[in-house]
Amino acid sequence: MYPLTQIALALVTLLSVTAASLFEKREFFSVMQVPNTKFVANGPAAYAKAFQKYNKPMPHDLAVATGNDGSVTATPVDAYDSEYLCPVSIDGQILALEFDSGSSDLWVFSTSLPLSQQKGHVIFDPSKSKNWKALSGYTWNITYGDKSGASGTVGTDVVTVGGTSVSGQAVEIATQVSSQFVSDTANNGLLGLAFSSINTVKPQKQKTFFDLAKPSLSSPVFTADLKHHAPGTYDFGTINSAKYTGAITYTNVVTSKGFWEFTGSGYAVGNGSFVSSSIDAIADTGTTLIYLPDAVVTAYYQQVSGASYDSSQGGYTFPCSATLPNLTLGIGSYRAVVPGQYINYSPRGSKCFGGVQSNTGIGFSIYGDVFLKSQFVIFDGSSTPRLGFASKPT
Repeated sequence: MYPLTQIALALVTLLSVTAASLFEKREFFSVMQVPNTKFVANGPAAYAKAFQKYNKPMPHDLAVATGNDGSVTATPVDAYDSEYLCPVSIDGQILALEFDSGSSDLWVFSTSLPLSQQKGHVIFDPSKSKNWKALSGYTWNITYGDKSGASGTVGTDVVTVGGTSVSGQAVEIATQVSSQFVSDTANNGLLGLAFSSINTVKPQKQKTFFDLAKPSLSSPVFTADLKHHAPGTYDFGTINSAKYTGAITYTNVVTSKGFWEFTGSGYAVGNGSFVSSSIDAIADTGTTLIYLPDAVVTAYYQQVSGASYDSSQGGYTFPCSATLPNLTLGIGSYRAVVPGQYINYSPRGSKCFGGVQSNTGIGFSIYGDVFLKSQFVIFDGSSTPRLGFASKPT
């Protein structure tokens, strides 16, 4: 974990750089994450997040475990890894936001929220921005499967990420947020990096920061070099060869749902043989766990001593002392290896909650942060979108 003073110093440094180069356009830039020091890993809550995000009904056991059936609420116990956020400047006001390749809205906590919902958060104040322009009649509303969410009004401003500024960027001002967002005081909103087609603004969808920044970048790409138990980096406009080893394997992306969606080629558990299988999946930096078909999940936990499905937790758990096998996921001929230690997500009572869980009820697989932290990933937003994967030291 990093002390709050160190995070504050990093944000002040970014502010001084931003003020000097607010209207610069850089051909490429990097953004380093900062840890959310207040985050506590909660396995069932992390598992439930994707069902909420994609507005899918939760399995009964998971709903009970997370209090989403109106009964009992699960309480976090301990932290194995942190949540990581990125500093974003809106006309000089810096907020820590989550970069999310599974959504397409840039929304922030604002002075339009009730005071009770602002407490503890860094708030964007449009009245302090000389470039703010309200969009009359424009609204946004994101509702998740458990009826949580956020909504509000819309305007445009100058948004700066890593030294590259975009003028006229739609910024969605929260006027109401659910308790789940209020309680996470280190996180002050979200910057979506999926395709602009799923932006929620009405009456007219707005473009993402990436789409607006692409003309100023030397290459229409961003890369994710996320880390296990450490802050990672996002690079925009460049592919840094120092961050990966071997060759990059590319796979085509299907954009019809607005996600970075691709087809996986199969899996292997530990030293077992590779099983060819078509896996419809998305690469989502805004989802924590890996969600896979039941056959893959069952095959994995059969190789973990003491692992079983725990109805009280809504997912697979195992003794925290268990040695977990690696999980290999295929992308074409490439074999992406997720180290077993990454799959031990968080303690849950006397056991630990697995970072690989079932995708039943979602409709597709999700390769979230547990997977992405093991790979160097390229999001290529050219006229023929594609994803690239390469190995890196883990």
